[in-house]
Amino acid sequence: MFGIDTNLIAFVALAGLSAAALVYTFLFDRIGEEKRVDKRIKSVQRTATDRSEVKSARERSAEATKRRKTVEGSLKELEQKLQNRDKLIKSPPIKLQIQQAGLTWSMRSFYMGSAIFGFAMAFAAFFAGAPIYAVLGVPLACGLGVPRWVVSFLRKRRIKKFLAEFPNSIDVIVRAIKSGLPLNDGIRLIASEAKEPVRGEFRRIVEAQQLGISVPEAAGKLYENMPCSEANFFGIVIQIQAQAGGNLSEALGNLSRVIRDRKKMKAKVDALSMEAKASAAIIGALPFIVTLLVYLSSPGYIMILFTSTTGHMLLAGGLMWMSIGIMVMKKMINFDM
Repeated sequence: MFGIDTNLIAFVALAGLSAAALVYTFLFDRIGEEKRVDKRIKSVQRTATDRSEVKSARERSAEATKRRKTVEGSLKELEQKLQNRDKLIKSPPIKLQIQQAGLTWSMRSFYMGSAIFGFAMAFAAFFAGAPIYAVLGVPLACGLGVPRWVVSFLRKRRIKKFLAEFPNSIDVIVRAIKSGLPLNDGIRLIASEAKEPVRGEFRRIVEAQQLGISVPEAAGKLYENMPCSEANFFGIVIQIQAQAGGNLSEALGNLSRVIRDRKKMKAKVDALSMEAKASAAIIGALPFIVTLLVYLSSPGYIMILFTSTTGHMLLAGGLMWMSIGIMVMKKMINFDM
């Protein structure tokens, strides 16, 4: 075998290293330039990605801001409408009260009936021997006060019946929506199957739809015919859902639960205040009961109040102070829900 020449091997190695050093020397600038180019490309790509993410975030923020402004504008518009409507609801004219009471009287019939009733009570007081000023005051009290009190009583009774049935009707609408039916079909179902007065009020909504009025607008008018906060809540939920979107079945389900909770709280408050109401009723009726008992036992002793001028003044003062006391007690035991 031939011996390996170490000098030759060293020479070849040195020549290779020299060639590699020479090549690296010529290619160093090019390699560095390529590294800088790669670094620049990555930086540009990273900047483009960051810009895209920033742009997407800005678009999402702008969309959320636009949606929030839309909802705020809708709420402000609804609030303004409700304020204008509340002014009419808090002190409604007698025509609207008759409509809210579910009566079909015309204004002419109401005024004629009030006048006939007032004059009939005046004649009854005249033939009963009442003083002339009492005879003149009876038509005002009976012709103006009593018919309006009757309308107010029927109106409040109808609202109570509406509130008793309203949560069940909302639950039916919720189940109809969850089963795939549109809101219009749910309202029509209530207008045909529910109990009065809910059926009549929802029939008004259906009739308004047939005239070209939208469902949110027709539902918003429910509060005008049925002046209670629960009907107002229903109209607000429908209008906000129509303008801003959302899960209508969930919103109506929450409304039904809130109405039931309000009803339970009202019943609890009535139970807690029943003792005070009974005491107020006894205190208010006690003077009349004592007067009746004294008249039955000693008519001559009590009749001086009804036959003398001083007695009339005492009766007027006593009635005035009793009225003030009754109103104060009513304010103390009456809680608005």
